[in-house]
Amino acid sequence: MEVLALLISIIALIIAIVAYQKAGGRAADLKKHNEALTHVGETVAKATDSLREKTADVLERMEAVVRGTEERREAPKAREKTESAKTKKDPRAGQKR
Repeated sequence: MEVLALLISIIALIIAIVAYQKAGGRAADLKKHNEALTHVGETVAKATDSLREKTADVLERMEAVVRGTEERREAPKAREKTESAKTKKDPRAGQKR
C-alpha cells in the first residue's frame, strides 16, 4: 500500500512540474517578464512626473487668474477705505472746491 502511495505521489509531482513549465515557470522567461515590467514601470514613472509638472503649471496659471481678479475686486475697496479715512480726518477732503 505504501508503494502505491509513493508511486502516485511521484506521478503527481511529475505532472505538477510539467504543468508549471507549460504555465510559464521557466527562469529565463521570468527574467524577460521582469525586465519588461521594469521598463513599463519606468515609463509610467516618467509619464507621471511629466503629468504632475503639467498639472502644477496649469494650477499655477489658474491661481494667477483667480488671484488677479481678487486683487482687482479688492483694489476699489481699499481705495474706498483710504478715502473714507481721509474724510474722517478732514471733512473737507472729500469735497470739491
